[in-house]
Amino acid sequence: MKIPPETKPVILGAIGGALALSLVGFAWGGWVTSGTADKMAKAQSNIAVVKALAPICAENFQQQPDAVANLTALRATSSYQQAAFIEKGGWDVMVGSEKGFSGTAKACAVLLSALPKD
Repeated sequence: MKIPPETKPVILGAIGGALALSLVGFAWGGWVTSGTADKMAKAQSNIAVVKALAPICAENFQQQPDAVANLTALRATSSYQQAAFIEKGGWDVMVGSEKGFSGTAKACAVLLSALPKD
């Protein structure tokens, strides 16, 4: 197949334009691959689930008869161990679940630590 010489600049221009468009789109245009989009969607949905479950966890914590003593113990615990304290108490486990959703215990501990002291 013989290509006319006049089409060479058109083909090279189209290829160059496609490359430039791709570079600009992915670098500055906000384009992402489907894999990256999936990761971003999962991260955002996990954040939304934690935001929804943390208040329920805090309510579960406060409904216990020894909530005041547990809150005092939680506040006495270092911040990086507070999530483990919540997990150990089981307050982050929702009805019908066997274990708490990842990140819920930490968010719950933050909510509980922010409660006003009596």
